[in-house]
Amino acid sequence: QVQLVESGGGLVQAGGSLRLSCAYSGSIVSINAMGWYSQAPGKERELAADISSGGSTNYAASVKGRFTISRDNAKAMVYLQMNSLKPEDTGVYYCNAARWGRPSINYWGQGTQVTVSS
Repeated sequence: QVQLVESGGGLVQAGGSLRLSCAYSGSIVSINAMGWYSQAPGKERELAADISSGGSTNYAASVKGRFTISRDNAKAMVYLQMNSLKPEDTGVYYCNAARWGRPSINYWGQGTQVTVSS
């Protein structure tokens, strides 16, 4: 089992910045990648960014160049630095820990709300 707790969401004006944090614990050694997903009202949850256990990063086209994902294994934290925020970035952001394979397993945090006003 893996436990994830997000923090750092809030209300910000367009063009502003936020940093989301995710504290993880549990059986993290079996995890292949950690990421951040966003879910806008009435829409499906979608990947914003992820980072593999080897440090490779992957970003959605809509956030590339504006968001940066990073992890600090010593502190058991994953971060999402969000700059140049747009109203369309509004949504609930979930921290994810993924174990690849058959079957694949996904762990989720409770989510943190990000609201970007125009």
